[in-house]
Parts: sequence; structure tokens; C-alpha cells
Amino acid sequence: MYIAVHPDRPSPSLIEGLLSAGFRPIPVVDVAALAEQEPEDGWAALVVELGEDPAPSLALARRAREAMDLPTLVVASRALTASLPDGAEFDDFVLTPIDHHELSLRVRRMASRPAGIPADERIDFKDLTLNLATYQATLGSNPLDLTYMEYELLRFFVTHPVRVWSREQLLERVWGYDYFGGARTVDVHVRRLRAKLGEERASWITTVRSVGYRFG
Repeated sequence: MYIAVHPDRPSPSLIEGLLSAGFRPIPVVDVAALAEQEPEDGWAALVVELGEDPAPSLALARRAREAMDLPTLVVASRALTASLPDGAEFDDFVLTPIDHHELSLRVRRMASRPAGIPADERIDFKDLTLNLATYQATLGSNPLDLTYMEYELLRFFVTHPVRVWSREQLLERVWGYDYFGGARTVDVHVRRLRAKLGEERASWITTVRSVGYRFG
């Protein structure tokens, strides 16, 4: 599978990780080059490394998704995660230093994303897919039986990864300003989500003691 990589001088670790996973990385400098250098079989995905100034690279990722519906993975340092947008520019991310096994899993997941669901109606995280049009969720090929609020909470987590959210913030952002339930509502929904995600994936939602929860 051919993987487009930006910038045109990617880190040796990224190239090594993609090559060792069986991908064929091709560096591209901009969206025009992305179109001009596209292989006959098409790109499987785009991987974008963010430097100290991430704005230009994120802009390229956004244009690539808009113009070519290309699944995009971002490589970022942990220091940059707090300033990353909510996900309009990319489908998934990995943190540096790059774990080659994780990189392989995430790129393969994006490259084999379910067909028939438009990019703007789908959110992917590892083997989880959220269909925004039907409010359905699947793990691999298995549907998840979620209530409406479980789905909404999971969608919020997936689109706002890494950052820690307090229970009060989650109540405000997911349930809304007019919701008068207590913080225990969040705990109950998190417990149910973990149970439905299963033992192997329950750790996606991490409890941060005395603060709240973090996803990813």
C-alpha cells in the first residue's frame, strides 16, 4: 500500500516504521504534489508529521481530506496535543516517540475503513467506527448496543482525545447546560461504556483521579 507522507523530509523513525509494516511511503510537499504523485492504485492514507509550527501541516491535511477524501493520520509530540483541533483535519493520531507497532495498526485501520459511509458521516478510532448519520457504532464488524447518551458521550471522547475532561465539563458539553443531573451520571455512563467496549478496550477511557476522564 502506498502511503503519502508530509513533510517531504519526514523523520527516519516514521519512514522506518512504515517500511517495516510493509507500506511504501512517498513524501509529498503539498496538495498539488499529492495529486500529481498519486499511484495508479491510489493512496491508502496520508501521514502528516507536525513540527513546531503545526498550522501549515494541518491545513494540508484538511485540504487533502476535502479534495481527495483521504484518511489522514497525524504524528504529534505530547506537548502539541493540547493545541490540536477537534479532528476536522485528521482521522487519527500517534504520539512521538513513534511506536512502530501502534503506527502500523492505526494506518492499517484507516486504510481499511468501512466502505459506503461518507467521510463526513463517520468517525474512526482503532477498530471502532461511529456512523454519524445513523447513530450506530461498530467494533470491527460487531455492532455496539448503545443508548443515545452513551453514543453521544463516546462520540465526544473520540473527537476530543488525550485531554482530561472533568465530570462537570462532560455534563456541560455532552448533556447540555439545562441538565440538572449530578456528576454520578457521568460515572454511570462511563462504566457502561467500558463494559460494552469490552475488557481489552475499556482502558481507552482512563480515570484521572480527582479530575475526571481522558480518552485515548
